[in-house]
Amino acid sequence: MPRAARPYDEPYPHPSGATPPDIPAQFVPNHVAIVMDGNGRWANARGLSRIEGHKEGEKSLLDVVAGAVQIGVKHVSAYAFSTENWKRSPEEVKFLLGFNRDVIRRRRDEMASWGVRIRWAGRRPKLWGSVIDELQRAEEMTKDNDRCTLTMCVNYGGRAEIADAAAAIARDAAEGKINPARVTEKTVQQYLDEPDLPDVDLFLRSSGEQRTSNFMIWQAAYAEMVFLPEPWPEVDRRHLWRAVEEFARRDRRYGGAVDTPGASA
Repeated sequence: MPRAARPYDEPYPHPSGATPPDIPAQFVPNHVAIVMDGNGRWANARGLSRIEGHKEGEKSLLDVVAGAVQIGVKHVSAYAFSTENWKRSPEEVKFLLGFNRDVIRRRRDEMASWGVRIRWAGRRPKLWGSVIDELQRAEEMTKDNDRCTLTMCVNYGGRAEIADAAAAIARDAAEGKINPARVTEKTVQQYLDEPDLPDVDLFLRSSGEQRTSNFMIWQAAYAEMVFLPEPWPEVDRRHLWRAVEEFARRDRRYGGAVDTPGASA
């Protein structure tokens, strides 16, 4: 007998009254990866500290997750703290680590009520124990939610993830657990931070920069790219929905559209 659907709450409505576009489920991206860029520039343009920009970006993340739930995106991966972020000033690093920890603590109950599962991808070394504890607590608390999965990528880098996978494969090969001659792409996938995370369908970046910045370079090998001109604190669920519409338009099955080789966002 099939399990009854869980009774989740609906996300809070957008203040404008906007609702998601009517796009058939088969044309909605399953996995959206997001580079939340432009917090510092947004703050500097207003005479504020970079820290104030990061604070403002918290609202954007929550609203975009709400929009993902509403339109039917099953996976959202957010680039919250990269392995390169350690190069920033000690003050900003300290703030970012504490901020990521506190965002999860503040927002997990609300997102859990929507049916969001929270997961963590990233390296343990150097990461504060309190940050790891908060991420793992959120993972345990939301593990049974199945409406949307938010993967918080904290102390994460695409190259680091692949290097760590290669090191683990080498160790297992040396111990005779696997045959090096039979290592395939599927093998590498099994050694990534989240082996069951599906490939990225839509790669979304804010603030006008058009690069991946070492985010999910394995998973996003075939992703559609959409680059937003707005800095992250100005982004909300409506930007996600427009990106999903663009993703659907690029699918030649949708509305009779035809892909143009070499076309870019």
